[in-house]
Order: sequence, then structure tokens, then C-alpha cells
Amino acid sequence: MYDPLKRLFDLVAASLLLVLAAPVMLVVALVVLATMGRPVLFRHTRPGRHGTLFDLVKFRTMHEVDPARGLVTDAERLTRVGRWLRASSLDELPELWNVLRGEMSLVGPRPHLVKYLELYTSEQARRHDVRPGITGLAQVRGRNAIGWEEKFTYDIEYVDERSLLLDLRILAATVRVVVRREGIAAPGAATWHEYTGPPKIREGVTSESAR
Repeated sequence: MYDPLKRLFDLVAASLLLVLAAPVMLVVALVVLATMGRPVLFRHTRPGRHGTLFDLVKFRTMHEVDPARGLVTDAERLTRVGRWLRASSLDELPELWNVLRGEMSLVGPRPHLVKYLELYTSEQARRHDVRPGITGLAQVRGRNAIGWEEKFTYDIEYVDERSLLLDLRILAATVRVVVRREGIAAPGAATWHEYTGPPKIREGVTSESAR
């Protein structure tokens, strides 16, 4: 019964949140348009449940890559408005549309990049047994401030222990994390560090790149 009840909860909650957040989303859209121009929305292909690809929708927070203007890295491309949107998590609001479409859930493992699919271990790949979420266990236990292995551990913990009660606890904890602006970026990065695969151990010695 969990899956159909969770889907019903997602539909009702996402619909209500979209109505309530509509004025805020309009203001954000106008601010993004005025400071960064078009497009206002950022669309990126991500893997969902069972690895099925879908277009994630967020408010744009970065300039396009433009080497001539010195806009190459995330730190260079991320705008002041973009930093504020990420810090407040307002850039995530359009993902409610992904929830309505059934591509995402309010709660679940965050959808990462498609290129990471081939890097996952069989255990890590289990994160795709459920719909990805706007928030999740890893987001309320450190967000981008924790390492990839820890994130995957929390993702699998959610897959194994998911329940409506756990979902409600994660949603409540998400409010606290957003208000406190915790774990917005990985240490030493403007956003996060790329995932390069699980640590490789050869002859009992962990490689420098895996430390």
C-alpha cells in the first residue's frame, strides 16, 4: 500500500504547493529574466526510477559557458542571484512539476547526472529502485557537505526503510535544513564535486585519487 499512498500524497501535496508558491515562482522568474536573461528555466536530463531518463526542471542559477567572458567553471558561472536561489532552495520549486508528472517524488534520492550511471556499484544503483526526490535522507543529513559514499549510504538506507512516516520526518527536517541554509555546497566547491566512481583498492592500498 505504501507506493500508491505515496503517489497520492505526492499529487495532492505538489498540486497544493504549486498553487501556494505560484506568486513566489513568478517573482523568481522575473528576477532570473532581469539578471540572466533567457532561458529562465534550466532543463537537464537525469535518470529516474529504474534509470528511465527525464528532463529535470529548475530555475536557472548560472550563466552559459562562455570562455570569451571567462565563464567556464561553476564558480565563474554562478551568479549572485543564483547563489541566493540555491541557498534558499527556491531554484528547486519547478521540480514540483516533475512530481506531478510522476518523474519524481517529494522524497527520494536526488537525481544525479546520467554519466554517473556507469560508475555506480550494484549496491549504489539500487537508489534507482524508487523515484528520485526533491529532498531525501542524504539532503537532511548533510546535503552537499558530505561525501559521495556517505550520500549513497543514506540513499540505500532510504530505499530499504522507506515509509510514509519516514517521508514526513524527512520533509519536516528539510524545512530546518533550508531555513538554516545547511550544506549548500561541497567544501572547496561552488556547488559540488564530480563523482568519479567508488574508491579503487589495489594490493591493499587505497589510491590517492580515492582518498
